[in-house]
Amino acid sequence: MLKHVGRSKINKKKLIVAFRTLPDDPTSCLCIPTESLEHADHDSLINVVESNAGQSANELSETMARSVLSDGSNMLARFHTTGKLVKFKTDEVEMTPTPTNYILLSDLNKLIAEQQGVAIEELAVKGPSGSKNPKPVELIDTEETLTDDQIAANYRSQADTMFKEAKRLRDEAEKLSPTKKKITKSV
Repeated sequence: MLKHVGRSKINKKKLIVAFRTLPDDPTSCLCIPTESLEHADHDSLINVVESNAGQSANELSETMARSVLSDGSNMLARFHTTGKLVKFKTDEVEMTPTPTNYILLSDLNKLIAEQQGVAIEELAVKGPSGSKNPKPVELIDTEETLTDDQIAANYRSQADTMFKEAKRLRDEAEKLSPTKKKITKSV
């Protein structure tokens, strides 16, 4: 099961949900239509969605704000400035945690609000200063220029994560079907 993955109810095109609700507009959300992305940006976004940090986040935008794209730019800020964050009504977005299951984002937001004992209006992301109703642009426009050391550290972190995942997958494969070693005859 994957969080933050959905599709348009109207045309079934894939979406990644960055903000499930918006301040002062709890019936709207901000999504990234995946087909609008360049290949490298798409891969970077999917890596963030599938990461532990992405799956642990209540709002994917929180993780995107701490992530960089392959060119070193801040993911959330660049998607905002290039128009990749698109506003949708929450009842027009179907969340697809598995390929065969879906729930309207508006219904999911109601469930989450009920579980947390809050109104849907209170689900929106809080601003850096803790202000109750920041605009998403306030959260995005804190972009800083990253240094080469920061970019390198991020690449190392991504590589470590990929290495650990590759090792885990290799171990799973070995459990399912151990590698058969070839015996060579000496002549």
